Amino acid sequence: MEEVKNETKETFEAIICIVNQGFTDLVMSAAKGAGARGGTVFKAFGTGNKEVQEFFGLVITPEKEVCMIIVPFSIRDDVMTAINKDAGISSKGQGIAFSLPCSDVVGIAQ
Repeated sequence: MEEVKNETKETFEAIICIVNQGFTDLVMSAAKGAGARGGTVFKAFGTGNKEVQEFFGLVITPEKEVCMIIVPFSIRDDVMTAINKDAGISSKGQGIAFSLPCSDVVGIAQ
């Protein structure tokens, strides 16, 4: 198998945001406002336990949606801050977000 190399010299991060069903527009709007160009959304099903609900006073909705957004490392913090502000855990979307480094990326237009 041929080795795949990063087409650019820039490093990228994958931002993963998990929100209640129906709130991905908030995530994507915030991410685009901070410089992201787009993302992929897929459906998921969350699990939680009663103790977490009681401790945090949250209603945990099992139907979730996940946004995966690949961004240059240079804008990762801005995008994550915007997502947290508009769709974070204290919003109706009750979103959580995290990022993972991408060791190789192909197919992203510059």
